[in-house]
Amino acid sequence: MTGLGVVFRPQVPPERLRDVAVAADEAGLEQLWLWEDCFFESGVAAAAAALAWTRRVRVGVGLLPVPLRNVALATMETATLHRLFPGRVALAVGHGVQEWMEQVGARAESPMTLLREHLTAMRALLRGERVTTDGRYVRLDDVALDWPPPTAPAILAGATGPRTLRLTGECADGTVLTADTEPDALRRARELVEEGRTAAGRTGDHEIVVYLHAATGPDAAARLQAEFDRNASRTPFGAAGDAAAVAEAVARLADAGADTVVLQPTADEPDLEGFVRFAAEQVRPLIP
Repeated sequence: MTGLGVVFRPQVPPERLRDVAVAADEAGLEQLWLWEDCFFESGVAAAAAALAWTRRVRVGVGLLPVPLRNVALATMETATLHRLFPGRVALAVGHGVQEWMEQVGARAESPMTLLREHLTAMRALLRGERVTTDGRYVRLDDVALDWPPPTAPAILAGATGPRTLRLTGECADGTVLTADTEPDALRRARELVEEGRTAAGRTGDHEIVVYLHAATGPDAAARLQAEFDRNASRTPFGAAGDAAAVAEAVARLADAGADTVVLQPTADEPDLEGFVRFAAEQVRPLIP
């Protein structure tokens, strides 16, 4: 079954999160995702709050920028969330927007090296291993978690370019793709991920999560087009209209290789609580 979620965009004030999270949980929405965009809201703090306010919904953060986070701290936060809310957490890491990383003095000369080192150390620590490493960016001296999760959780990574997509296949347990990923691009991304997995001898599950621009209501088409225009989307792909229109777009992404599709409402969505109920109650039943 294809997973379905909605993203609570950080452009929305954080005090709105509780009502949206509770509405998602009560409606039976499977997943609620968050972003850690500079300089809006903390992904980890928001995730912890959303998880505490709810009982069932899986809360994802896609993604945490690794230049901002020491790997030991990021892993401690991840382990704590997974122990507090077992089975309900999905965390992704990634390069972050390089201009933002520059603004805060954290831009890495080699983002690929940083992400590889971060993922390798983070996954080892979450497996309960004691880690010593002296990399270009990640340096740990005899570090182990005192409270690792009972079972090592999957760590996802965000990617757009071919090299990073291969890296996620090699070093991560899943891949998160942006809403600008139309079905043919998704197929190619999945191929690149598989190339990385094959090169590393990786087996087992590798979740592909992709965001989908979506809008509903009488002005849905106009709002979605305005969103594409604001973001200068090169290959705009999305769904505007009723539940059948959104479900059809979700199905196209699933056919192209998505395991989870996260609906991304427009920046000016007038009713976020209504949107999550729409996703759970009207779109979900139409998706196999």
